[in-house]
Amino acid sequence: MTSRLPLLALLLLLGGCDNIATLLADPKVAQREADAKAIGGACRFGLRSLEDCYTLNEKASKSAVFVGWKDMDQYMRENKVEGSPAKIEKPVVVVPPPPVEEVIDEPKAKAKPAAGH
Repeated sequence: MTSRLPLLALLLLLGGCDNIATLLADPKVAQREADAKAIGGACRFGLRSLEDCYTLNEKASKSAVFVGWKDMDQYMRENKVEGSPAKIEKPVVVVPPPPVEEVIDEPKAKAKPAAGH
């Protein structure tokens, strides 16, 4: 019973914590979320539309990008900050068409008559 007492006390302390999910979350997930928010904020400051931001950052979480874009929009409006137009565009990747397979038909040799007929 005494060995369970510290565990019970720890559970009671953490039970009152509102940020328990944050404490137990994977740091990589939290980092990707923060990166996506930063991308959204950068897109807003770069005067990019939300749709352009989604297209240019396909792997980023759309909801986190939106939160970052919205937060930056509110900040810029409150502080009368003018955005700076983005100058770099995502390169367009041109995929070459698949090679055309060429079929060569060889003429069939005429059947030779059987010997003795």
